[in-house]
Amino acid sequence: MKMMDNNSLNTGLDYNTTREKMAMPEYGRNVLKMVEKLRSIPDRQKRTEQAYAVVRVMETLNPQVHQQENFEHKLWDQLYMIAGYDLDVDAPYPRPVPEVFTKSPVTIPMKDTPVKAAHYGRNIVNIINLLCSEPDGETKTELIRSLAIYMRQQYLIWNKDSVSDETIFNDIEKLSDYRLKVPEGMELGKISGDANFSRPGLGINVGQAAGKNRRQKNNHRQGKKK
Repeated sequence: MKMMDNNSLNTGLDYNTTREKMAMPEYGRNVLKMVEKLRSIPDRQKRTEQAYAVVRVMETLNPQVHQQENFEHKLWDQLYMIAGYDLDVDAPYPRPVPEVFTKSPVTIPMKDTPVKAAHYGRNIVNIINLLCSEPDGETKTELIRSLAIYMRQQYLIWNKDSVSDETIFNDIEKLSDYRLKVPEGMELGKISGDANFSRPGLGINVGQAAGKNRRQKNNHRQGKKK
């Protein structure tokens, strides 16, 4: 059997990987060819008429653009981008400035301070900082207790084992850099046997199963009472 050499494998096909990169690949190379043909039309009036036709094609290929404000203006801007901003037509909108679309986006500053306790989240630390500035009294005590109950719930979402009140209280004081002192004798109370702490993103089946289990428990209890 005769082996094919590399020359016989060269079929002359034009692959996208060897072509010039497109400014708007979502419209495909056929629209790019239309725009290139459009730029070669010598008569300005005919060139403008064909530009309107190309924009209508782009609108058909991208129907979701209608959900945006000033979508026609956006389509004409995209036409100029496909043409490399080198298009001389009587457009209904001003020619876009390339620098506006090619400049780098503004960098969003990120928080450098790491989260002290990931299972509680950064907002817990913010709340603790606010409580540190509150004057001592019954209101502050109740706020600390409410915070501790919420932190216990968050703890049990990510750690299925039981957690003592003392652990939560120690976490509060530690996260506050010991500026916040949990009042002596504070208790959080027992967790209900029907309580279900599930991690977010586990899907609806988890919640459905938990709800089914709770209903079965309630029915069983009611049957015992009878």
